Amino acid sequence: MTLHTAAAMEGARVSAFSMYQYVEKNTHTTQVPAKNKKRKENAVQLSKSSKKPKRRRSCVLDVKDSKEEEIVMKPNEAERPLRSGRQVEGPALHTLLTDLAKVHNSRERAGKLFEWLIHPVPLQSFFRDIWEKKPALIRRHNPEYYKGLFSTAEFDRILRDDDVQFGVNLDVTSYRNGKRETHNPPGRALPFTVWDFYKNGCSLRLLNPQAFSITVWNVLSILQEHFGSMAGANVYLTPAGTQGFAPHYDDIEAFIIQLEGRKHWRVYNPRSEDEVLPVASSPNFSQSEIGEPSLEVVLEAGDLLYFPRGFIHQGDCLPDAHSLHITISSYQKNSWGDLLQKLVPAALEMAMEEDIEFRQGLPLDYLTYMGVQNSDKEDSRKAQFTEHLLSLMKKLAKYAPVDAAVDQKAKEFLHDCLPPVLTPEEQASSVYSAPTRIEDGKARDVTAHIKPETKIRLLRDGIARLCSEGDAVFLCHTVDNSRVYHKEELKSFEVLPEHTDAMEFLIHSYPDFVSVGSLPCDSFKEKASLAELLFERGLIHTCEPLLFS
Repeated sequence: MTLHTAAAMEGARVSAFSMYQYVEKNTHTTQVPAKNKKRKENAVQLSKSSKKPKRRRSCVLDVKDSKEEEIVMKPNEAERPLRSGRQVEGPALHTLLTDLAKVHNSRERAGKLFEWLIHPVPLQSFFRDIWEKKPALIRRHNPEYYKGLFSTAEFDRILRDDDVQFGVNLDVTSYRNGKRETHNPPGRALPFTVWDFYKNGCSLRLLNPQAFSITVWNVLSILQEHFGSMAGANVYLTPAGTQGFAPHYDDIEAFIIQLEGRKHWRVYNPRSEDEVLPVASSPNFSQSEIGEPSLEVVLEAGDLLYFPRGFIHQGDCLPDAHSLHITISSYQKNSWGDLLQKLVPAALEMAMEEDIEFRQGLPLDYLTYMGVQNSDKEDSRKAQFTEHLLSLMKKLAKYAPVDAAVDQKAKEFLHDCLPPVLTPEEQASSVYSAPTRIEDGKARDVTAHIKPETKIRLLRDGIARLCSEGDAVFLCHTVDNSRVYHKEELKSFEVLPEHTDAMEFLIHSYPDFVSVGSLPCDSFKEKASLAELLFERGLIHTCEPLLFS
């Protein structure tokens, strides 16, 4: 909604349905394709900056005690040998996930899981001093810290029990004498073939472990709520004395979690400002292209290495140990620029509809003094042309449909999300434990008894979002998503006008349970029909299990 429209509506009672209809009618979802084009400013070619970015000194946290106040973050100027020290204790992952299932607020649950992931670094310190800025190494001296997240035994079980396909779910790779190769044969990745590749020095990359491991699925489905962005993962198994990948940088924030064995890592600062927080991953680099590492370390089981997108990295195994690690990633295409790619085209379309100045014709002769071929030509008309263009760009801001653009980003996030792993409480009080069955040829317990005093809430914070499409309002949600990335289309269903206010009320009430009778609808029939719909769709659960008949 534009500012002038919002002012006009101020003080008036406007239904949520009307608001969503207005936003849809007055915004468009045109997207700007991502293309690499030569940049021009005032007809002068702008070359890519080769200026070296300011050196980002890594944080090395060699933790000698689990007491938070004794943690010292030291800039890593030269990597020191691993020092002896007391191991960092933490709850076993299984115990942690069991305890988190009892946390009433899913967003709080997500924060606690991330705190465990980076423990003993304080959450606030991490996001203030490290996130998107520099690498950080957390040494724990505790090989059991991440036990239960994933293992080579589970890798083997997945190959035996699941349909793992080469090139889809599993990559076989090598990096020898500066050459990176992929060795994927066609078809299913059976243990006989996979372990033979491994025996011959090839690395294995399991591309979507969350599709096969319930624990990884659970961890990622919780963390995605903390990031507000898709949380993904790959698992890497590397034989002793080998390297599977060439130096490169990625377009994600990476958390390298060492699960078994040891791995030697080298991390390099971005080579120029253009490679700081890049919008896409890099090609493979040769060793001569990357210079000297800013951080060089051997990760032991229980250690964590974080580095932002744009930091070149490579990892190789020492001769005496294999390595198993999982990389958890997030924040791909989640920048201000990505939001602006949705906002600016929509703002321009609105401006052209509403403001005649944007529809007025260009000067008759502008091609004679503007453009690349005229870049060295002096002409006073250039300044006038540029000044007018800049004034239009400034004016464009007032037409920016910010909320609608954010909703487009939100829909993408919901599509990216993993479905939730239900806690025992959520399972017992939702449709997933309904006693409905077929018995003696008859359907039994197919009716859920919802009363005015029945208390309900959404399964999770952020599991669903109201969005407008044309004249209708839809509820987009994640409960029916696949564990395989984008295997299904974004799930949604239409919300009737009489239910829109109540749906918004329910979303904003989380984490509190609210009675069905308190939903802002005109009649209890409308309230009950919405509650029944959401229950049937698996989007809500009740404070107490329902009775069925």
